[in-house]
Amino acid sequence: MLQKLGLTLFVIALLTFTLMLGLDRYRLTPESLGVTNEFHKKEILAQAEATGMLGKEYATTFGFTADLKSAVKKAQQNLASKTIPEGVSEWDFKIGDWAVKEYVFQTTKKSGVGLVSQNPWVFFLLTIGLAIFGGLLYILPKFQGLPGIKNNHIYHRPMTRGLKVGLRGFFLGATIIGVIVYGFFYTSGDLLWPIVTTVIALIIIGLVKFYEKQRKLDGDRSASPDLTGWLGVLTGIYLIGFYILLYWSPQTVAPWIAMVDPLSRALSGNPASQWFLYGVLYTLVILVMGVRMIAKYRHNRYQIIRTFSVMFFQTAFAFLIPEILVRLNQPYFDFKNIWPLNYSFFFDYNLDNLISSGGLGIFMLVWGIALIVIAVPVITYFYGKRWYCSWVCGCGGLAETLGDPYRQLSDKSLKAWRYERWIVHGVLAAAVVMTAMVLYTYFTGSSNILFLSSDSVRSWYGFLIGAAFAGVVGTGFYPLMGNRVWCRFGCPLAAYLGLVQRFKSRFRITVNGGQCISCGNCSTYCEMGIDVRHYAQRGQDVVRASCVGCGVCAAVCPRGVLRLENAAEDISDRTKELRVIHIKEGEVGLVNR
Repeated sequence: MLQKLGLTLFVIALLTFTLMLGLDRYRLTPESLGVTNEFHKKEILAQAEATGMLGKEYATTFGFTADLKSAVKKAQQNLASKTIPEGVSEWDFKIGDWAVKEYVFQTTKKSGVGLVSQNPWVFFLLTIGLAIFGGLLYILPKFQGLPGIKNNHIYHRPMTRGLKVGLRGFFLGATIIGVIVYGFFYTSGDLLWPIVTTVIALIIIGLVKFYEKQRKLDGDRSASPDLTGWLGVLTGIYLIGFYILLYWSPQTVAPWIAMVDPLSRALSGNPASQWFLYGVLYTLVILVMGVRMIAKYRHNRYQIIRTFSVMFFQTAFAFLIPEILVRLNQPYFDFKNIWPLNYSFFFDYNLDNLISSGGLGIFMLVWGIALIVIAVPVITYFYGKRWYCSWVCGCGGLAETLGDPYRQLSDKSLKAWRYERWIVHGVLAAAVVMTAMVLYTYFTGSSNILFLSSDSVRSWYGFLIGAAFAGVVGTGFYPLMGNRVWCRFGCPLAAYLGLVQRFKSRFRITVNGGQCISCGNCSTYCEMGIDVRHYAQRGQDVVRASCVGCGVCAAVCPRGVLRLENAAEDISDRTKELRVIHIKEGEVGLVNR
C-alpha cells in the first residue's frame, strides 16, 4: 500500500513537472532584455518595437522565442551593415552567432511572468520535493524484506524488459540519422562534419562485418527479449526529449530554470542556468536512487560502501563545492572530473580563467594535469578502473543508481563487443586529436591546421560526443539498451582507464570455476555487456578492459564463485586466453596454452 502511494505521488510530481512548461507567460520589456552591450541592446529593442513584440504577452516560450530570435537576427544584420565606431572592437559592436543563442536564452529566462516565476518554491515542492517523497515511500519498504538478490521478474515487467532486436535497430538508426541531420543545422549548413561522422560510422560497420565474414560468423545471437517493454520505451523517449531540450533548446525549459533560481542564488549568488537545473536533478536522483541501490544490495558490504561513495562525490565534489567556489569568486571547478571526459579542460577560456585566478587557479590546473598523467595510471594499476568508474564518476554514479533497474539490458553478444572496441577507442582518438588542435591554437594563436579549424573541431566534438552521445544517448537509452551505453561505447576516459587495466593492472575478478553452476546471474546483471558466465565456466579471470569493477556479478552469485581481487604475481600473464596449473618435481606454476 505504501509503495502504491509513493508511486502515485511520483507520477503526480512528474506530470506537474512536465505541465509546468506551459504555465508561465512571457513579455519582453527593456528591463527583461538579457543583453548588457548597449549597442546590441538598443538595436534589438528597436527591432522588437518595430515588429510589435515589445510589451506583447505570449502564452508559450515557442512563440516568444521565435519572434525574439527574429528580432535579434534583424538587429545582427543591421549592425553588420553599419560602420564600426572608432575605438570600438568589432564584436563589441556586431552580434556574433554565438551571442544570438545566448541573448534569446537569457531574455526568455528574464521575461517569464506567471505562476512559476512568481512561486518558484511552491513548484519546487510540488515537483522535485513530491517526487523525492514519493520515491522514498516506494523504496523504503524494500528494507523490510530478506536481503539478497531474488528472481524479481526483470524480463517480465514492461519497464525493465527492453527492446526486441528490430526496435533496437530502429531506435539506433533513428537516433544516428536525427543527430547527423540536426548537426547540419547546428553547424549552420556546414556539411563537412556530418559527412565525416557518417563516413566513420559506415567504416566501423564495415569493419565489424568484414571481421564476421573473415571468421565465417553468421552473426551473434542478440540479447534482446522476445517482447518489448513499452513502459520502458516511453520512459526512454521522455528522457531523450528532456536532454534534447536541455542541451539544444534551453529557452523552452525556462520555467524549470526559474523554479531552481532561488536555490542557485542561495548557493552561488548567481541566477540559475540550465546546467544548475541539471546539477540539482542529477544530484537528487543519485541520492534517492542510491537509497534504492542500498536496499537492493544491502547483503553486500562492498556495494553499500561503493554506493555511499558515488553519492558523496556527486553531492560534494560535482555539485556543492563548485557552486561554493563561485560564491567565493573562484573558478567553477569539479575536482573529480578528468580529461578526456572533461574535454573542455584545455580550452582557451578555461586555461585563461585558471591562470588568471591566482594560486588556487594554478593549483586547479596542476591538479587536473596530475590526475591525467599520474593518478589515472598509478591508481588504475593498483585498483583497476573501478576506483573512478564505480566509486567517483558522476556518469557512473547515475548509471549505478538511476540505471540499475536496466543493467540487464546490456547486449552480451560478441557483435556488440566488436562495435564497442571500435567506437570507444575511436572517441578516445578523437578527443586526443581535438585537444591537440585546441592546444596548438592556444600556444600559436592560429586556429587553422591545414584546412581544419580547431574551433569547428571542438564545437562538433562538443555537439556529437559531449551532448548527443553522453547525454541524449548515454542516459536516454537506459531503458532501451542498458545503463552503461555511454560508459561502454562512448566515454574516452573509460577507454583510457581500460587500456591501463587490460595490460597493466593488479585488479581482476578471480573465478573459482569448480563451484560454478551456470545459473547466469553474473552475465545477466553485468552492465558492461560481459558474458561473465563464459569466464566462470572456464575458470578464467575476468580481465576485460570494459569491466568497471562494480562487483555486482559477485554480489548476485549464489555460490561465491567470483571475487574482486588485487594481486601482482601473474600480472603479465593475466590476459592469456587459457592457463593451467603445471606441477613438476615439487614446483607449481602457470602454463599458458
